[in-house]
Amino acid sequence: MFFIDTLDLEGLGNRSYLAGGARTAVVVDPPRDIDQVLATAARRGVRISHVVETHIHNDYVTGGLDLARLTGAAYLVPAAARVSFARTPVQDGDTVTVDEGITLRALATPGHTPHHTSYVLEEQGAAAAVFTGGSLLIGTVGRPDLVEPRLTEDLARAQHASAHRLAAELPDETRVLPTHGFGSFCSSAQTDGDATTIGKEKSGNDALVQDVDAFVSALLAGLEDVPAYYAHMGPANAAGPAPVDLTAPPVADAADIAARLAAGEWVVDLRNRFAFAQGHVAGSFNFEADGKIATYLAWMIPWGKPVTLLAESPEQLANAQRELARVGIDRPAAAATGEPVDWISAHEQLRGFPRATFADLAALDPYEHRVVLDVRRDSERAEGWIKDSVHIPIHQLHRRQDEVPAGVVWVHCAGGMRAGIAASLLDAAGRDVVAVDDSFDAARRSGLPMTTGPRTDS
Repeated sequence: MFFIDTLDLEGLGNRSYLAGGARTAVVVDPPRDIDQVLATAARRGVRISHVVETHIHNDYVTGGLDLARLTGAAYLVPAAARVSFARTPVQDGDTVTVDEGITLRALATPGHTPHHTSYVLEEQGAAAAVFTGGSLLIGTVGRPDLVEPRLTEDLARAQHASAHRLAAELPDETRVLPTHGFGSFCSSAQTDGDATTIGKEKSGNDALVQDVDAFVSALLAGLEDVPAYYAHMGPANAAGPAPVDLTAPPVADAADIAARLAAGEWVVDLRNRFAFAQGHVAGSFNFEADGKIATYLAWMIPWGKPVTLLAESPEQLANAQRELARVGIDRPAAAATGEPVDWISAHEQLRGFPRATFADLAALDPYEHRVVLDVRRDSERAEGWIKDSVHIPIHQLHRRQDEVPAGVVWVHCAGGMRAGIAASLLDAAGRDVVAVDDSFDAARRSGLPMTTGPRTDS
């Protein structure tokens, strides 16, 4: 009998897998922090014999090389991937034995990358599951535009062909176990559901129900901005990432925090947005530890700029440090825990700003001057927006703040988390800001004038 354990990386919207039998197991697409993989294997009482990569990842730093070195496992990487370290190159059709009666068969599925490879887990020669990485996802496929713009259309066509290969060669009951698609920006579209099979995908996945031209046209039209930090992930993974260091960073006192702010470094407050709005260190930014901190902080921070983390507890700090290490922000320059009053000197004061709802915005005097700033993605904006609002997606705001008109800025997103980030950026720049912490559905019910149809702004 085989087992498959799923390791969720909720912040990045990815999954890794440990699969095997009574004595040995394989790890698929491991995260940078491999301690949780080792703990899962220890609970199972199995030895890790193989570590495999479906592709050179563009959205996180892999722990595969470190895990293979530490465990002595064979490190399987697609042969066509250009890497700078020793590995076992994998070709289409290659098979390895994981445990007695359990094998792993490589299936070339280019599209997400040119070298992408899926792995079929077989028990006694029968396909039981397929690890599809960034190929066939739940209801969609991995995006094809992360490698090279000139290859995007060809890779989109390859995604269609690869999906059809999987559907043709595997039984309908085969479990589909992707790495991406649970909130990851490596997915070409939002996915619904938590589990699927080849049979289910045949009836609902666009790659399997549309002809290639219609599929490619829709896929390319739906692609949005790529997180900026992705540009650094592929090269890091191809070079061979160093082991991660999760030891506590140096402790920052109030004077050190002030000096780092004065030097232009980023000081990031990890507390929830409600607490941040009530009181925070002037000049600090708010990226909630319970939000998608790795994605949004790594997307927005100038790459390589030192970051100091402010947390309400050592546990919150450690969790955030782990999340950031997964995307290559390896070592915070410093950190502090406690309360905001602990992070400022006696002569300083905390800053704050109000929070509100869309009903509050609708209740304003129509002649009262204010700016409504929408920080949602383009695709969200296209479905409707508040009339006369300014649109700057959250990941562009730190570079485009001078485009925000004068006045009190009421900033909103779709739910509140991104508005909290945006409000903190504007507050740090000295703007008067109100964070609209509300569902955008409430904007439609509030009586605010809404606009729908073709977008006319950036």
